[in-house]
Amino acid sequence: MLGTGARPKADLRGRLAAALERAGQVAAELADPATARDLSKLQSLGREHSRLAPVLRTGRRLLKLDGELAAARGLLAGDDQDLAVLARQEIAALEPVIARLEAELLDLLTSRDPLDDREAIVEIRAGTGGDEAALFASDLFRMYTRYAERRGHKVEIISLSPGNVGGIRESIFAVRGSNAFGDLRSESGVHRVQRVPATESAGRIHTSAATVAVLPEAEEIDVKIEEKDLRIDVFRSSGPGGQSVNTTDSAVRVTHLPSGVVVQCQDQKSQLQNKVKALEVLRSRLLDRRIAEQEAARARERRAMVGTGDRSAKIRTYNFPQSRVTDHRIGLSVHNLQEVLDGELEAFVKALRQQRQEEREE
Repeated sequence: MLGTGARPKADLRGRLAAALERAGQVAAELADPATARDLSKLQSLGREHSRLAPVLRTGRRLLKLDGELAAARGLLAGDDQDLAVLARQEIAALEPVIARLEAELLDLLTSRDPLDDREAIVEIRAGTGGDEAALFASDLFRMYTRYAERRGHKVEIISLSPGNVGGIRESIFAVRGSNAFGDLRSESGVHRVQRVPATESAGRIHTSAATVAVLPEAEEIDVKIEEKDLRIDVFRSSGPGGQSVNTTDSAVRVTHLPSGVVVQCQDQKSQLQNKVKALEVLRSRLLDRRIAEQEAARARERRAMVGTGDRSAKIRTYNFPQSRVTDHRIGLSVHNLQEVLDGELEAFVKALRQQRQEEREE
């Protein structure tokens, strides 16, 4: 199975050769002046170029070490025993490095959903649990912000609705960076927290929840929105913000009439900026809805998902008394809760990516 290391080395080298050839084609197309006049093609090729860049770096180093290994093995067949001793030492040093590079390259060459390269729109909403749920939603917002920083991504807040006692009722933000959606797409679902609230004098553990939705950033070519299908309402912003907030009708509510999807944005400084951000979120929600409809039948058959696998299913529990975080879809538990909340999500991201790959191969 792909990703387990069971594929023959010759197959891996063949896939590397194909990737190197494709990288050359992408570079040539990007250099073509005609590409610069086709924004959609330019964006698509740019994402592919970014995805292939680490393949090139790792692949070229692997091929170089392959040559060194072959040369060292050639020395073993000679009559010079001193050279043979040195060759054995070099082989012993090269083989584990080559094995590590092969594993990295296999992961890089693993087939991915084309949407994985997209930037992401993340929506976090407090669920059951009142103020404690809003505080947990704030924890999740911080967790994803820290994770994005670890990955070299940029977080851009689109909308933020504060709750009581420092929590968040709702947060919508973009994660800008290569493969942002691929990294975060499996975070969609209900996240549950078990802990003693600061306001709980009896020390009883409470259970609260927050929902997370991760959407691929949609481009205009993905979702065509007709102006006639929109109802746009403006109103005065109610939350904190820039100087213009609360003094002008800068907040925007966009309703997509055919689908009934409503997006509201009030955290930007002008009505135009709020409209642009609201349309960005709307486009991503419509693309996500289309993808969900296309995958509905397959989602029902996924073996490793809890329940139906949709966003109403509990996907992860954060247990403070035991410092444990459990992902119920893959049965993975770690006992470093604070590190996870500080953005250390890689163990979950890798395991869930592997699960998605296995499902695609079924």
